[in-house]
Amino acid sequence: MPAIARGSSHAAALACLLAGATARAEPAAPERTSSAEAPADTAPSGAPGAVATPLADTSRADLEARVARLENEAAERREAPLVLSGYVHMDWVVFRQSSQDEVTQDGQPLNEDRFLLRRARLRAERDYGLFHGAFEVDANTLNGPQLRPINAEASFKWPASRAYPRTPWAHDPSPPRVSWDAPREKSDARDHDAPWFMVTAGLFRTPFGFEVPESERERPWLERATMSAAMFPQSFDLGLRVLGGYRFLRYAFAIMNGDPIGERTFPGRDPNESKDLVFRIGGATAVTERIRVDGGLSGVSGRGFHRGTAATKDLMQWQDSNADGIVDNTTEIQVIPGSPATPSESFKRFAVGADLRATITLPTLGDLHLRAEVVRGNNLDRGLFVSDPVAMTRDLRQLGYYLGASQEITRWALVGVRYDRYDPDADAREQEPFALVPRDTSMSTWSFSATGRTRVARLVAQYDRRQNALGRDTSGRPTTLADDSFTLRAEVRF
Repeated sequence: MPAIARGSSHAAALACLLAGATARAEPAAPERTSSAEAPADTAPSGAPGAVATPLADTSRADLEARVARLENEAAERREAPLVLSGYVHMDWVVFRQSSQDEVTQDGQPLNEDRFLLRRARLRAERDYGLFHGAFEVDANTLNGPQLRPINAEASFKWPASRAYPRTPWAHDPSPPRVSWDAPREKSDARDHDAPWFMVTAGLFRTPFGFEVPESERERPWLERATMSAAMFPQSFDLGLRVLGGYRFLRYAFAIMNGDPIGERTFPGRDPNESKDLVFRIGGATAVTERIRVDGGLSGVSGRGFHRGTAATKDLMQWQDSNADGIVDNTTEIQVIPGSPATPSESFKRFAVGADLRATITLPTLGDLHLRAEVVRGNNLDRGLFVSDPVAMTRDLRQLGYYLGASQEITRWALVGVRYDRYDPDADAREQEPFALVPRDTSMSTWSFSATGRTRVARLVAQYDRRQNALGRDTSGRPTTLADDSFTLRAEVRF
């Protein structure tokens, strides 16, 4: 910091000298003065108040160059501030119908009626003009206490003066609006007309659709829709991303491992050399002063991984058919032949999607947000019912969509409703006594949320009405599983 002060003072001093040189270059009309009122610069050499001849002879161009050089040096020494932020999501699942006081076969509890640290995140970021760095850690108790890195980015952006965009559609040519999180300032129109881009390497949100890269602090509902949680579990993945825009156009392209940190098989790792290609191309524009619309098309293509099996040896099995504890005959002894190892395989997977959003500013109340998204996938379920076409001997097609609306009630409250539906296997079949018939594997959810909020905190109450066709009755036939829930969330950000 002292170096910055010295550079600034030197620049100021030179600026004063530059002003003095300008004044000398344009002298005023001579006036009669007495010898006692003679100006200081007429004093003999070495007298008090005399100005050195070399400085007086310095040209205006030289002084301007020196001022510019010192100002640039001071700007280079100036350190960008380290910005720390974070938030805590503490949930209380008041009740969930599918909850049981039991454990699974691998010993995991089935009780969901509990207090839960859903996420607690701390983020540090610093901007250096052309360069930007960010690091974020997450703590939760979803499956016991866990602490892990969830976001780490090293970015180059242009132009350097532009604010750092966390999503491809963060900058849109829309009028300023009042938000409970952080008010959006109206940008210079020239900033929107000029092209901009950013290249990022690290661990970041997958740029597919709108809901997948949406921040948990912005979403009106507690969690993402079922289709997003299934195809892009927890969103974050490792890779390289390019995003940017020009006027109303927004784009994002990424090369990623294809194994998000919430995946059930190889979370945060990459078992095959193939990489997923992800893109989103869309636009954002202000239709009127009160209506803003944006939307886009997304796609992802890559290869999944089927784990091979190890070789097994021949086994001898004794089944005591008469329960006498003695090997009576050879029929009670069976030989189970071994099997050779099977190699691992890769399989194709892809998805295409479309998203559309509209924001309507209503007088007095606030913004009305409308959103819709649809995704058609193939072998892409990685978080709910993991797609493995090699084991199933056929491809698994996924279809999901959601419709949502949320209304601000002044700056202090928000209400929202969302309907989402997801089918993990559109070609599912089931054997009936005399025929193979289609089976419905889809699940749908109605989510009703109400939020009270301030600038730094909010309290969310949400009721989820779930329809899950994968349930079974006591006879083993498919039935709808009762799985409604009511959850309270307390959030504080800092």
